[in-house]
Amino acid sequence: MNEVIEMPRRESAGLVAAEVHRYSLAEIRERVNLVQEVMRGIMKLNTHYGTIPGTPKPTLYKPGAEVLCVTFRIAPVYRILDLSTDLVARFRVTCIGQHQVSDIMLGEGVGECSSAEEKYKWRAAVCAEEFSLVPETMRRLKFYKNGGKATQVRTEAADLSNTVLKMACKRAMIAMTLNVTAASDIFTQDIEDMPEELRTNEPGEPAVSALATEWVAKANAAPTADDLAVVWKAGVKAINEAKDAAASNAFKAAVTARGTALTAAQPATKADKPAPQPLSTAAAEILADMEVIADDGAEIFAASWASLSKSTQNMLASHYDGLMARAEKAGGAA
Repeated sequence: MNEVIEMPRRESAGLVAAEVHRYSLAEIRERVNLVQEVMRGIMKLNTHYGTIPGTPKPTLYKPGAEVLCVTFRIAPVYRILDLSTDLVARFRVTCIGQHQVSDIMLGEGVGECSSAEEKYKWRAAVCAEEFSLVPETMRRLKFYKNGGKATQVRTEAADLSNTVLKMACKRAMIAMTLNVTAASDIFTQDIEDMPEELRTNEPGEPAVSALATEWVAKANAAPTADDLAVVWKAGVKAINEAKDAAASNAFKAAVTARGTALTAAQPATKADKPAPQPLSTAAAEILADMEVIADDGAEIFAASWASLSKSTQNMLASHYDGLMARAEKAGGAA
């Protein structure tokens, strides 16, 4: 008797495939887009991430790393190496990202923290008497950029042991999250932990880039819906190549507003067929990938389409017939 073996469905836009198989271009694109959509739709500035002065891209905070772990179902597992001495509390932590469903190890990150770091090594003196009684090797004057100064004394390593351990775990967890989700092109890490004087003095990227200004202007100047569609396709490609999330949001808003204005300006006799709404940035990218896949034939296209999430399939539903016709023309059976 022949048995029917049901293969588990592949996890689309996730981090684990049920079978040994390389990800298609569309699946990789969908994963990257998911990270960007979570950043724009879920994360909050200065809570999940923040822009440190003098840095070109946002810094991922621990709450933001936790959101990404929940999104991709990653369970952090910690391995702790205690390197402490009598005078210094020091820990090196390896954080392993384990898939919550399959228990597969997805990747790892390493973080270290020590009470000998500048921000843990010293504390403000309680009073002038304490400062004067502490040995000279255990006290100092701290000078600031604004001309101020403060009296400081050395901290006790034992008092900071738990704080140092938690900081090492946090650094390892953020490093693991960036490694596993391939989000390093969007976020950086650890800059928030650097003393201000060690950060670069170069200004970061402007809030509204020149790229955003250029494509918003082109969208606003589109005279017809067809012209707007052409601008949309070209703008999505240019902005995605630059990986400019702020420009993407501004451009999408401008296209939506211009499309609404063009629709409202149409004569009533021509309003029986509404103008097509532009796809989101993520959907437009995946559509472009599926067009390439369709040229490989109907069988390959059908398999790739089935691997997409339901929400993505719904976004591209109006394009399915055209893509399938293109795939059938290229060859193969669906």
